[in-house]
Amino acid sequence: MWEERFATPEYVFGKHPARFLTEHAALLTPGATALSVADGEGRNSVYLAQQGMDVTALEFSPSAIAKARTLAAERGVSVTFQQQDVLSHDWPTPYDLVAGIFIQFVGPQDRKRLFDGMKQSVRPGGLILLHGYTPDQIALGTGGPPFVENMYTDEILRAAFVGWDILECRSYTREVQEGRGHSGQSALLDFVARKPA
Repeated sequence: MWEERFATPEYVFGKHPARFLTEHAALLTPGATALSVADGEGRNSVYLAQQGMDVTALEFSPSAIAKARTLAAERGVSVTFQQQDVLSHDWPTPYDLVAGIFIQFVGPQDRKRLFDGMKQSVRPGGLILLHGYTPDQIALGTGGPPFVENMYTDEILRAAFVGWDILECRSYTREVQEGRGHSGQSALLDFVARKPA
């Protein structure tokens, strides 16, 4: 499914990073390590690298990775792209920051497995950044899967990161224009948490 989606000349979600990342640029420390999970066509990993971070990106689709490499070259940055199924990934040595931007292709059971892997990949004192849709997105229909169980709520994310220092957990509605993949009024949630030292 993902290869079919990304095997097009256009960038399905555009070339610009999610606004969530640009609004949290103060957390993107030059020289720090970052992992971008289910990175797609590279718009977010490339932006992290543009902030001076040492970035690794995980993505399943070869076509998406090819476009991501092209985008990195266009922007003059280096990203380590790895073709991986994140649900069977052997999570590596921890990073300073792990980002998951619109990774709601999984339901509750697989989400727990995905989050558990991501948590292992955050070093003590490091950050996790999650950005996605709330259940209100289903009625809006401007992006994301049509499955309410895949959506984020404050309660779901707080429960998934018990014991972490939750710096932000905020739901809101905003106009989003990110290629044809995300287009229109959207119900969003921003989550930032720090792993206990």
